[in-house]
Amino acid sequence: MIPASFQYQRPASVSEAAELLEKNGSNAKILAGGHSLLPMMKLRLSQPEIIIDLGAIDSMSYIDEKGSGVAIGGMTTYADIASSTMVPQALAEAAGQVADVQVRNRGTIGGSLAHNDPAADLPAAILALDGRITASSTGEHRTIDVVDFFQDLFTTALRESEILSEVFVPTQPRSSGSAYVKFANKASHYAIVGVASAVTLANGKCTSAAIGITGAGPTPYRASHVESQLIDSSLDENTISAASENAGKGVDMNDDIQASGEYRAHLVKVLTIRSLNLAIERAG
Repeated sequence: MIPASFQYQRPASVSEAAELLEKNGSNAKILAGGHSLLPMMKLRLSQPEIIIDLGAIDSMSYIDEKGSGVAIGGMTTYADIASSTMVPQALAEAAGQVADVQVRNRGTIGGSLAHNDPAADLPAAILALDGRITASSTGEHRTIDVVDFFQDLFTTALRESEILSEVFVPTQPRSSGSAYVKFANKASHYAIVGVASAVTLANGKCTSAAIGITGAGPTPYRASHVESQLIDSSLDENTISAASENAGKGVDMNDDIQASGEYRAHLVKVLTIRSLNLAIERAG
């Protein structure tokens, strides 16, 4: 289908984009890479009156060391993240498994996280890595912990007047490892289930563990029931297997033409084991 008519704005700075967004409110939509918004507009599931294209804001595309971690601009592409040696492996792997080369060259981290598709890859990695989101509006920047960011299906903590301008990922401690694995839809490459893990070891025991899961439920989530069982354990095969049984605990599994809820519940357990084992191997 052809989208409904709309006005097009291409601001040159974050502040200019924020002003346009505040002025037009719910009538406006932010355009980043466009791989989520444009298909919805063609189907007329979304009919914004004004499109605010961030493509001309070069200052929003970067991967830089910042304090005790790495800062990633909201317009940084999947391809740049996947090829970066500065980001943790779980995030690079998640970005590298998004769709195809064309999508990875245009799609952005800010667009993915703000859209919050239940089958997107990057949210799981950002959750497992304890990321923080910077939301920018007119004259104000607000920091949101990623555990508070994803709220429901296609719903985040972003306010109507805010732009996702930056993602911060803390540096992992020594003897840490991370990984992302998924079972993908063969056509779209969206995650039917995807699991990101980050672990830190000391004296043969687990001192911290974080697991982010996408594709399973209406929104990505931290598998806190698994994490609590892993802390202070030796991370042997039996411990990991037993803990992973709780990877879907309390989650209303998606049930659709891609996979049944029962199958997703099974995948969550299997992929949590695989992701953890890979992260542990990398932690040394």
